[in-house]
Amino acid sequence: MPDRLVPFLLVVAVLTVTPGPDMALVLRNGVRGGPATAWRTGIGCCVGIAAHAALALAGLSAILVASATAFTIVKVAGAAYLVYLGARALLHSFRSPTEAETDPATPPAAPVSDGQAFRQGLMSNLLNPKIALLFLTLIPQFVAPGEPKVTTTAALTGVFLATAVVWWRVFSLGIALFGRLLARESVRRALERFTGTVLIGLGLRVALLD
Repeated sequence: MPDRLVPFLLVVAVLTVTPGPDMALVLRNGVRGGPATAWRTGIGCCVGIAAHAALALAGLSAILVASATAFTIVKVAGAAYLVYLGARALLHSFRSPTEAETDPATPPAAPVSDGQAFRQGLMSNLLNPKIALLFLTLIPQFVAPGEPKVTTTAALTGVFLATAVVWWRVFSLGIALFGRLLARESVRRALERFTGTVLIGLGLRVALLD
């Protein structure tokens, strides 16, 4: 067990629950498709994080950060993707509901498919260079002197991923608890406009990342 596991867990817990692109995206999809859609989006986020972790362990993330051109390409692509998702959320929130959607006897259709939810979570993380920086700068600080670097880094990475999986499961279940409230048209529209605006703002912030 890594010597600095407890402080690492505390830092990871704070980072995981801090609002950011992932939370805005999972909430947005949860509002549109329910807790199952939120959960699949969260799983996509976790797979994206796992990919960055694997790249970091293989030493490829250091190449990305060292190359200004590669870093800029990933940064711009990630920013554009977040802005695109945010714009779609805003546009969807201003659409007039159909007769079927306003009929209480008609179950609402999920606008986001399982595959779309997973891919959106995956891509929002794969195209986020800040995650690569996180693995390169955060985890090494919690590898104590004398510990095997690769083994300890892999263990801490596993803890990071496990924390993310647990968080998104809890978050999706929270959406289930508030399902009746989120099903209201006025609440859905307000949340979509909020999350859409947040996603666009975060996309612009990523674009300005040095």
